[in-house]
Amino acid sequence: MQKLLTWLQLCRFAAVFTAMADIFLGYLLTHPGLESGRDFGLLLASSSCLYLAGMVFNDVFDREVDALERPERPIPSGRVSVRGAVILGVLLLVAGSCVAFTVGTPSGLVAGLLVGCILLYDGLLKSTLLGPVLMGACRFLNVMLGASAVPPIEIGEPTVWALPQLAVAGGLGIYITGVTWFARNEADTSRRLQLGGAMLAINTGLIILIAFALHWPDLLGRSWNTALALACIGAVFNRRLLVALRDPAPGNVQAAIRTLLLSLIMLDGSLVFFVQEDRSLAIVVVLLLVPATILGRFLAIT
Repeated sequence: MQKLLTWLQLCRFAAVFTAMADIFLGYLLTHPGLESGRDFGLLLASSSCLYLAGMVFNDVFDREVDALERPERPIPSGRVSVRGAVILGVLLLVAGSCVAFTVGTPSGLVAGLLVGCILLYDGLLKSTLLGPVLMGACRFLNVMLGASAVPPIEIGEPTVWALPQLAVAGGLGIYITGVTWFARNEADTSRRLQLGGAMLAINTGLIILIAFALHWPDLLGRSWNTALALACIGAVFNRRLLVALRDPAPGNVQAAIRTLLLSLIMLDGSLVFFVQEDRSLAIVVVLLLVPATILGRFLAIT
């Protein structure tokens, strides 16, 4: 059990439920329900594998920095070897890509783009100005992966890159760009200017989602309710952000990041509520908070 716990810590397993929520959202933006259990389940598995792989390679490439700042992590502490972590990461990337291709070529291509962004972020560009943008692109592509099982309108005319999923995935991508920027120096005392800029990006993403709810054709009469729910979620995480802005100590910043990541599930659930007649689907998405929160007590999310 201790060995299993170590591998789950390496993968940040508690946070994988935020990736699952994106797949629910992307799929339900483009389908009237969970009509194809096979395709949905495969996309859920693909996304989970790719997300966990990204977390593994994050620690592989950061092992020297972690040895100084976070020596308790699995690789610098010696509980997981670099070779073992690389093997696991490669297996997860290959599994996630192959599973996506079994759904269809569009899903496989989106997964391939996601793999490219994961490796570019973890291996080359994390510490550059493009780092947060790439992480936002990963979240954007994860939502699009959920939407990628849409059949073409006509033969040879794919409909993956279309509204409404483009607008929603874009808003969430900008939100995660801000979250990543906010977290850049989470192990040390952060700079207030950086945190303020990140807050602006996070709230820009939220505003895009609210605008989507208010301006997309409202077939269920839920525009204002959804917009209010999104605004309430924003009020919760902005309270955490302001605490970190006043006192940018690592503990405050990390607490804000945890809130931001878990808020993703609530944002996804609210948007599912907006587009789906069956309200139980939104409840299922929100319930992903339960395992994420419980496991988050034992497994670090950030």
